[in-house]
Amino acid sequence: MAQEVTKKQALLKMIGFGVASAAVYGAVFQHANAITELFARGGVYAAAPIATVFLVSYVHGGFASNLWSALGITANVPSKTVQATKTKRPEVRATLNA
Repeated sequence: MAQEVTKKQALLKMIGFGVASAAVYGAVFQHANAITELFARGGVYAAAPIATVFLVSYVHGGFASNLWSALGITANVPSKTVQATKTKRPEVRATLNA
């Protein structure tokens, strides 16, 4: 089960992720030329853009998630799991017309 996060905890996490998000965006824009040169080297450096996107996605996603939690907006999770009823399938019969 997921732990419930209080609004105060979500607010503190939101601030932390917000500062980290601003720092990541600021660093990328501040050093755009150096980052572009690094990504253009090829070889092993070809994975650097993917890693950067994962980093930005994680940090920004953590900020956005905690923002919604701090505002009190949560997902509507149903209390019971609905199971599909099993229906009997018709039987297949092979007949030989003689």
